[in-house]
Amino acid sequence: MKIIVMSDSHGSYRALENIFENYYADIYIHLGDGERELNRICEKFPEKKIMHTAGNCDLASLSPDHIIFSPDDKHTIFAAHGHKLAIKYSLEIIKRDAKKAGADIVLYGHSHERHMEYCDGMYIMNPGSASCPRDGNRPSFGIIEITDAGVMTNIVDL
Repeated sequence: MKIIVMSDSHGSYRALENIFENYYADIYIHLGDGERELNRICEKFPEKKIMHTAGNCDLASLSPDHIIFSPDDKHTIFAAHGHKLAIKYSLEIIKRDAKKAGADIVLYGHSHERHMEYCDGMYIMNPGSASCPRDGNRPSFGIIEITDAGVMTNIVDL
């Protein structure tokens, strides 16, 4: 199973369109701050399975602050934008909440900075920003591949 994760597109429909047109996944997850352009993407690609959370810039959003789901019978994903979990200061709150939910894959955005690690039995990823990174890198998105052999995470330049 292949999952593409993106965040913080902040109005860049072109960045999202590039991802959805050029990269196949079973599930696409947008971690917030891009709901307007994501709505247009959902209309253009109704056949794609798209999940999303609300970001701090997604004003009047009805989307959830976080989602918890199992893409298969072995793994559970906890995904949030992260602004309500203080991710700019520490990952302890999101790790605690993910652990309570039984998650082994943790996804967050908000900081516009790429991050990948394996810690306390959890794969933790911030895919960076799809349009306006703050870490000196190019715009990016994440890929998660779940196979019988395990989980592999990667961050890809746009």
